[in-house]
Amino acid sequence: MADFTLTPLVATIIFVIACFSGYQYRRVWVKEGPSWQLWAYGLAAGGCLALVAFVPVK
Repeated sequence: MADFTLTPLVATIIFVIACFSGYQYRRVWVKEGPSWQLWAYGLAAGGCLALVAFVPVK
């Protein structure tokens, strides 16, 4: 597990997914959509951002 790093390309892709998920979260929140979608997009955005924040980039 100590050798686990992200390449810059993979880190960028994960960050873009986080941005897309955050945008979708906000869109569903403003339209007062289903709460399961808020959870899905929120967890996806948070997980992606945590991954990029805490896993080193090679």
